[in-house]
Amino acid sequence: MAQSVTTMLKDGQDYMKTWPLRKELYALFPDCRVVAATRFAIKVMPPVAVLACASTINVLGSEHIPQAIAMGAFFLSMPMQGLLWLGHRSNQTLPPAIQSWYQDILSKMRDQGCAVQHSKGKPRYRELANVLKMAFEDLDKAFTRNWF
Repeated sequence: MAQSVTTMLKDGQDYMKTWPLRKELYALFPDCRVVAATRFAIKVMPPVAVLACASTINVLGSEHIPQAIAMGAFFLSMPMQGLLWLGHRSNQTLPPAIQSWYQDILSKMRDQGCAVQHSKGKPRYRELANVLKMAFEDLDKAFTRNWF
């Protein structure tokens, strides 16, 4: 299933908004660190790109404009790399171990009376992010502590 770059960037933005950044999840999933780094890069890299271009042209002169543009493009591409990784990750199916954990969370949430969707045959990381976000928002801390 090939996706276009724009679709992957959009999926990455949606996944970044959905994935819960909780301390309990940092040890289990690399997604937390990638989301945090991508958010940081979105805020910081545009000014760094401008600063790198301006300082290169200021110090080395106008004959180094191509190198300045290349450095600026490199810094501007860093947030996009994070979004592409997140977009690709959101569409991957869950491995069997995480899939059984996902099913367990869904059944416990249904037992607690939460309105959750029916599980798909092969859930993806996107569905896991939605369920985890709902679990951390709707359920109390004593109930979610048992999962971690």
